[in-house]
Amino acid sequence: MNIIKTAIEGVVIIEPRVFLDPRGYFFESYNKEAFEEAVGHVDFVQDNESRSSYGVVRGLHFQKGEHAQAKLVRVVRGSVLDVAVDIRKGSPSFGKHVAVELTGENHLQLFLPRGMAHGFSVLSDEAVFQYKCDNFYCPSSEGAIAWDDPRIGIDWRIPKEDVLLSEKDRHHPLLSEIYDILL
Repeated sequence: MNIIKTAIEGVVIIEPRVFLDPRGYFFESYNKEAFEEAVGHVDFVQDNESRSSYGVVRGLHFQKGEHAQAKLVRVVRGSVLDVAVDIRKGSPSFGKHVAVELTGENHLQLFLPRGMAHGFSVLSDEAVFQYKCDNFYCPSSEGAIAWDDPRIGIDWRIPKEDVLLSEKDRHHPLLSEIYDILL
C-alpha cells in the first residue's frame, strides 16, 4: 500500500496495491499489520455502510470527547468527494479541510484520526460508502458543523440547487459557534 500525506497532520490517503487480470481485480482493503506499520495502531470496533444517490451531502459530523472516532473510509461503488475538517483545538490546521475523490474504480481510502469532522458528497448516480470506526457511535456525543460553513469553504462539486440533505443536516451551527465544545 502507498501512503499519501495530506495538508492535515494524521489524515492520509491510502492507495492499495490492486491486482488486475482478465477476471477482474483483487486488493486487500484492510490488513491490520500493514496498516499499523504505515499509519499506527488503531483498534477498529465498528464497520458501517451507506448507500446514497447523486447530490446527497452527509456531514459534517463528529463525535465529542471520549467518544471521538478515527475512521477509515472507502467507496465500493460510485464516486464521492470525501472531506475531513480539522476541529482539534490548537492544531495548526484547525478549520482547514482536505477533500479527496474516492471511487469504486480508484480504490483509494482516506484515514481520519480522531478530532476530524467528516462528510461526503455523492458525485455519481449512486454510491456505496463503507467506513471502519475505532469507537462505537454514541448519540449523546454527536456533533456537527454546517456543510456550507463559509469559513471552511468546501467546494462539494455539486450545484447548490442539487444538494440533498437530511433534515438534521440542514440545521447545524457554524464552526465558530461551537468552538467551546471541541476537542
